[in-house]
Amino acid sequence: MTPGNKTNVVHCKKFALVVPTLNEAENIVTVLDRAREALSQLPLPWEILVVDDDSKDGTQEIVRRCSETHPGIRLVQRLAQKGLAGAITYGWKHTDADILGVMDADLQHPPELLPELVNRVCQGSDIAIASRYLHAGSMEGWSLPRRLISRLSTLASKPVQRSGLRVRDPMSGFFVLRRECIEGIQFQSEGFKLLLEILAKGQIRSVAEIPFKFGTRSGGQSKANGMTAVYYFSLLCRLSRAAILGRGNRARPGANGSVAMVRAQEVVNEQPSSETDQRSHEHTDNSRQSD
Repeated sequence: MTPGNKTNVVHCKKFALVVPTLNEAENIVTVLDRAREALSQLPLPWEILVVDDDSKDGTQEIVRRCSETHPGIRLVQRLAQKGLAGAITYGWKHTDADILGVMDADLQHPPELLPELVNRVCQGSDIAIASRYLHAGSMEGWSLPRRLISRLSTLASKPVQRSGLRVRDPMSGFFVLRRECIEGIQFQSEGFKLLLEILAKGQIRSVAEIPFKFGTRSGGQSKANGMTAVYYFSLLCRLSRAAILGRGNRARPGANGSVAMVRAQEVVNEQPSSETDQRSHEHTDNSRQSD
């Protein structure tokens, strides 16, 4: 969709937001309504791709009805596949947008922040991250164990982050970036922490972090479980090994799992592959910042 000119966007042609879903029928209408309202502030074309991993609660039917009323919404289905990171990159492959984003469907990420994230990228940042760790009180309502786990996971990521480009919240699942920064790079399909892998392997030169208050899930169930930690530490091991060996584990453009664009379709059915508020600060490759 192409709304009116309300923000000063430079060097941007189109924005695509991926919203991964798995049994999010209770939240998806509210998420899409709020996201559409927020994106209407942008002066560039945009679309929302709901990438659904074969939900059984009617999520797909709800999104189809929304897409009939709002042409800026598309449903992309994955069959017999699971994995948040894989759903995100799969959605990115099915759009021709040059600016890409991701946001959860559980209302913990405020869609109202999307124009700010997109604007920061269009003004020159390679990636704009919604961060939970810039302002005190951003995670009110979290239990102490959950806070500790989150902090320890962030600390564990520091060795694999580039020293001149470390961010406060490399675990965030709410961010916007330029496609050119990740074109042709292969990412893991399992797990939840795609941003950390992008920061370690992507052609990222500048980062903007924007504070936000992490919301509480209003419906449905969290998809995090014991395997979340397994996938995360597996990712840390692979990124650490790549850093030691000095390799980025890059794939050919268009290889399975990479973010080469394929022709977009209204609904995509794919069988499993054989292979498995304001910006507080910015980082650049030339800066040396410690948290």
